[in-house]
Amino acid sequence: MNRPTFLTAAATVLAVSGARAGAQTVPGGTHLVERQSDFDERAFDAAVGRDADIRQLYESVAFRPTMWNNVKNSFNGLQFGFGYDPGKIAVAFAAHGPSAAYGYTDYVWKKYRIGEYFNLTDAAGAALQSNTFVAARAPFDEHANPDDDKGTYQDTSIETLQRRGLIYLNCHTATEEQARGIVKKGFAPSGMTAADVADDILTHLIPGAIVVPAMVATIAVLQAKYRYTYIAPEL
Repeated sequence: MNRPTFLTAAATVLAVSGARAGAQTVPGGTHLVERQSDFDERAFDAAVGRDADIRQLYESVAFRPTMWNNVKNSFNGLQFGFGYDPGKIAVAFAAHGPSAAYGYTDYVWKKYRIGEYFNLTDAAGAALQSNTFVAARAPFDEHANPDDDKGTYQDTSIETLQRRGLIYLNCHTATEEQARGIVKKGFAPSGMTAADVADDILTHLIPGAIVVPAMVATIAVLQAKYRYTYIAPEL
């Protein structure tokens, strides 16, 4: 097949499938609905199916930062209260809806005005300008006193919780839908389509984030196949 014919055929396939260019470089692919061929099931299985003595799942929809304190308490209770080996504790955080913003880097928060889009404000009522929930607040020290308010075991940051075994899951569907809302509200730079925004966000997630198909479906898989216990979302 010569190049002009190949390009025409490729364009036809994209038009029919609804896929966007660069699918192989965008986590979860470029369809509105993630396809199995774009889902990195091997990485997902390695993370959620790793050797563990206990598995717990937090579903998060509403943007409620106090939920991170609950996650921290789960790790502490399991490790220090019940005596589980800290290396054998698996906690998955299933973020969708507004909570998907926890997985967006500062680049995304600033470029698409995530604080304004979701009406997320600080104590003074001003829109949040960055993702302040990721960076560790204390150096990681596995020998720290768990009662130390400023130590590792009282740190609710995503980074520290990931060091302790947190698996951060990002909903592909939520990101795609939010990209459409961002464009509709005029929060995307001029000329960008919803497809452009979705691709940009999905390639600028926080370190360690695993993109999964519709989170409501992923939760079913985590419970049925991987036997994760479930914590209801704070709605």
